[in-house]
Amino acid sequence: MNPLVTLAGVAVGGAVLWSLPRWLPPAVIRLREWIFARVNGEEGVPVPGPLVGAEDFERVYADPAADGRSRGAGLSDLFWYWLAPGPQMHQEHLEPGDRYRTVARTTRQVLAMPHQRSDELATAAARRILDALPRHRTSFARVRDLMMPLWAEVYYEVVFGEACPREVRDLIVGNADDVVTALKGTRPRRMWRRDRLTRYLRARVDNGTCPVVLPDPFTAQETTWYLQGAFFNTAIVQMSEAMAHILLCAAGTTTDPDDDDALDRLIDETLRVHPLFGIAHRITSAPITVNERVTLPAGSVLLFNYLAFQRTGPAADDEFRPERWLTLRRKEAHFIPYGITANRACPARGVAPVMLRAVTREVLRRFALTSTAAHTRSLPSRGPVYLTPAGRREPGTLRRHGMRLRDRWENAGRSVLQLVFGTWMVFDARRKRLCANHFEEVRP
Repeated sequence: MNPLVTLAGVAVGGAVLWSLPRWLPPAVIRLREWIFARVNGEEGVPVPGPLVGAEDFERVYADPAADGRSRGAGLSDLFWYWLAPGPQMHQEHLEPGDRYRTVARTTRQVLAMPHQRSDELATAAARRILDALPRHRTSFARVRDLMMPLWAEVYYEVVFGEACPREVRDLIVGNADDVVTALKGTRPRRMWRRDRLTRYLRARVDNGTCPVVLPDPFTAQETTWYLQGAFFNTAIVQMSEAMAHILLCAAGTTTDPDDDDALDRLIDETLRVHPLFGIAHRITSAPITVNERVTLPAGSVLLFNYLAFQRTGPAADDEFRPERWLTLRRKEAHFIPYGITANRACPARGVAPVMLRAVTREVLRRFALTSTAAHTRSLPSRGPVYLTPAGRREPGTLRRHGMRLRDRWENAGRSVLQLVFGTWMVFDARRKRLCANHFEEVRP
């Protein structure tokens, strides 16, 4: 073989390999979207979109007829699959009616606490977790992994009114981690990790040592699933994701940890750029008139896109600029970090901002944060960051470049895993039909 041809082939192969982290992840995302559409269908009306503009987003979202949640939407099978066990008791997926109202009222009662108590709970847990980190040198962490035990301790104490034992904390973290890694397609579901927590919670309900119990006619098993879904799944995952985004954003700022207003601006700007909620779907129970041209018929699946909506209005740009909130009013900014009050807003919207601020304050008091990893809303990397104790020298150029390079190659490999596991789970959810089968069984 001609040596020049061989050399050219090696050069081309090397160039393709070197450029792989740049082109492979976007290509895989497009392929995954194509597979999702082929399997689940292109169901739904995007909001904002051609039929419902940003100017009508909040009004349509708050319409009493936009009240259906799972029944009648094919894509609900996939959400139920990810949230198992007990997705039928997940507050966000209960259909409107007495059962939903009872569950929602119970959640509000559990989370109804003074701001000072919220701050104290989060601060104490943050100190326990952060005390275990090296105090005299820079350490590397994945922020989501660092935060999960913290929120496990917080919400265990919220529910049970006592300190969280280490072995129970491990059960809670194992459950939440499995849910979120499956949601992001980086690993398949491992139901045994979730079932261990289910058995623990059921035992607490059965032996009468769980202060939070749903009233009759809810069963002990339904209470167990409710606790696991609301407090030890959604709460842990969402608060950990929020802190990962906040601390990655904080790595590029000089926020004063003792200025609560500055911390609030940092948190709000983080949730504007990287909203925790992607798309919320609702099924209309009656026609909704949008304008003179458009009426959405009953049975329409509305796909409310939080990111797209927050990219309209006075704060429509992608630039991370916390100081915008010095003059910009939140009610005018198309800013809905915790949903819309009239339609199943996040039940933790009262305690979450206080707790997020408390943990952010405690981290920034102790550490300088450094990260050169890519920061996306889905954050499958779990938020890589260097934590340097206050007063110590931060990582130099070499370590920063090393983190960037490592992140790029990890993202390339991870995208392939997401394609394989994500595709499998989409097909498996379609086969199991958890949501559709449930409603077929309960049909009168």
